[in-house]
Amino acid sequence: MSGFGRVFAGQNFAVLGLGKAGLPAALALRGMGATVSVWDDDATLREAATGFTVMQPSHTQARLDALVLSPGIPHHLPQPHPQAAWAAAHGVPILIDAELLYRAVRASGSAAKFAGITGTNGKSTTTSLLAHILDVAGVPNAAGANLGPAALSLPRLSESGVYVLEMSSYMLERLATLRFDVAAMLNLTPDHLDRHGSMAGYAAAKREIFARQDAACTAVVTMEDAPSRAMAAWLDGQAAQVVRIHTGDAPGAGPALPGAHNAQNAAVARAMARALGVGEADIIRGIASFPGLPHRQQEVASFAGVRFINDSKATNADATARAMACYPRFVWIAGGIAKAGGIADLAPYFPRIEKAFLIGRDAPTFAATLSAHGVENEIAGTLDAAVPRAHSAASSGVVLFSPAAASFDQFLNFELRGEHFTTLARAGRG
Repeated sequence: MSGFGRVFAGQNFAVLGLGKAGLPAALALRGMGATVSVWDDDATLREAATGFTVMQPSHTQARLDALVLSPGIPHHLPQPHPQAAWAAAHGVPILIDAELLYRAVRASGSAAKFAGITGTNGKSTTTSLLAHILDVAGVPNAAGANLGPAALSLPRLSESGVYVLEMSSYMLERLATLRFDVAAMLNLTPDHLDRHGSMAGYAAAKREIFARQDAACTAVVTMEDAPSRAMAAWLDGQAAQVVRIHTGDAPGAGPALPGAHNAQNAAVARAMARALGVGEADIIRGIASFPGLPHRQQEVASFAGVRFINDSKATNADATARAMACYPRFVWIAGGIAKAGGIADLAPYFPRIEKAFLIGRDAPTFAATLSAHGVENEIAGTLDAAVPRAHSAASSGVVLFSPAAASFDQFLNFELRGEHFTTLARAGRG
């Protein structure tokens, strides 16, 4: 990580979790002069951390300035990792890498702005769209955090630059000083309740994106759902300027992506870009030219008259509802590890389903819900079995792979799941 100098010289950090965010954080902190020890419960990942002191944080002799804890490792609910519990008991701050990026930027003398985006769904698309608009406008920027590069992998930007960070609830609950000049919450529906204890706990974590904002800052929030409207009401009592985005708000240009939800994502990105000083002409050009992201309603193949739509990023029913709303009739491939509530909330879209082919651990549960609503369905078990059957059944001309479930029973992540669907579709195995 170049350009920051030794801004953390004399500080001592322990990094717990050496995956996507952890190892880049350790490398960056060491490059900025810090003393860094690392640990992962996976011995293979520990072995890959060459050049570091490998030890559990609780074994560190020197006083720790912080425990840098990877987002997926709990420090509270459902049960804290033992090392996180040790840190809390000993007064060691538990932080995320985005917090340390902010500190490094400020310690290096840069006044670069920070734009943060959260929400249950749409975070990655909106983050990438805002970065694309900034690119079109010629504004130096770096996008990452929950999306793409880890926060501490991002370069130093000058005061004219903007960091565009996608922030999950897991990340937001580990901030201490980071202040977003512009922050947005896209929507708020039940998710990760095991981690946050309740919907109120989940909302409290999301609210942290607006923490520490002052009158010079902008808070953008949608009016899509009751928890978001409650957040907007709370924001009225805070210092930041509040911009409300209502359903049906025009984004100022025709988004290249389908669906009302993408129009809303574009409206949020427009509001954020305006707050960052981008002119309307550049905003319109950016929205109209944005190509979208993989695994989000991505048409990956057209084979023998059937379009194959890869929406693997849809890991909950709310995300799948957004995709279903775009197609009047389709064959649906779904399943995996269901979130709380399963697919019951998708019932208004069930009449659009020509037939469903179900995969993964909770396929029987999905099948029971669909059968209770008179939707023809079949448990295929795997994508390899589901894709050809779906193609054969698709007189509607659309096969929608929008799982409404997590991937971890059969794939390491939604990206690999989507890539496998894409490979099957493009190989003509439908």
